[in-house]
Amino acid sequence: MTQSQSWLLIIVSFIVVGLLYVLQPVLTPFVVGIAIAYMADPFADRLESRGCSRTMATVIVFAALILLLMAMLLGIVPLLVKQIQTLVQLLPHLEIWYNVTLLPWLQANLGVDVRSMQLNLVAEGLSAEWKQAGSVISGVIKYATQSSMSLVSALGSMVMVPVVGFYLLRDFDLLVAKIKALLPINIQPKVSSWAHESNMVLAAFMRGQLLVMLGLGIIYAAGLGFLGLNYALLIGLLAGMASIVPYLGFVVGISAALLVGFFQFDSYLPLALVVAIFAIAQMVESFVLTPLLVGDRIGLHPVAVIFAILAGGQLFGFMGILLALPFAAVIMVLLRHLHTGYVNSSLYGQQDSE
Repeated sequence: MTQSQSWLLIIVSFIVVGLLYVLQPVLTPFVVGIAIAYMADPFADRLESRGCSRTMATVIVFAALILLLMAMLLGIVPLLVKQIQTLVQLLPHLEIWYNVTLLPWLQANLGVDVRSMQLNLVAEGLSAEWKQAGSVISGVIKYATQSSMSLVSALGSMVMVPVVGFYLLRDFDLLVAKIKALLPINIQPKVSSWAHESNMVLAAFMRGQLLVMLGLGIIYAAGLGFLGLNYALLIGLLAGMASIVPYLGFVVGISAALLVGFFQFDSYLPLALVVAIFAIAQMVESFVLTPLLVGDRIGLHPVAVIFAILAGGQLFGFMGILLALPFAAVIMVLLRHLHTGYVNSSLYGQQDSE
């Protein structure tokens, strides 16, 4: 690569990063649409290889995605709404237990000053708000309609996601080819190799890790539901989504399940079974789901994963959280090649000879 080409790529990279930072408030539907197109591209390619046109393959894939989404909404959302309603009704009892039982115990045994730790009207306020809203959906609608611009923006984002995803999926291979054609000819082979390796890592994360999260959510919800724990579906869903950060799903899920079980059951055996369910789920993840669906292609250390998510959220908000791990995976690939180049360079050889 010549010096002018290097400067060109550096300048273009800074421009792209600057645009992402400036335009982040409006980029979320485009980021989600790109993610949908990227994950659905292999299925469209398979349909295309069997004789379908690219447009027809895209229509079939999106029809399947819409049917799957509708089935999930019709089957899961009503159960979640019911469990959240029950949870909100339980809040006043939790407040009474906290104020009447836990705080006096802390003051008597640990000498803690509990005057500033009282829960004042928290549960009452939430319950009143819930009764006024009636349901999760109506509460969201009420919040959104407080500002007409917020409502318009939210509706616009929802509409933009499938539109952007459809057109990007239809033209995905064409866009990739055009981007490759823009690169300087002498670096196309190397960049293509890096892009292929990055694609392997991204595919492992975006398809594999999401399937792992789904599998864990199902295991948690099914196990806790079989045990008869209240809010099993809600806890399983939250724990599965939180599993994007290593061990966070386990911590969130087992903490919530033990808290609910403490109030629901009269013996310690169900609590021990809750711990067993989460322990079994962790073993299934470690020895079955992750090796089978993800493998070792990502190679991100758990600390690096946590740092990437926190840094992405700090720099770019919600969009940064969405992009944190994919970007971290690509950066890891680039750093691996940079390390190889450094080890094979004269600079490393000079230090080694000293």
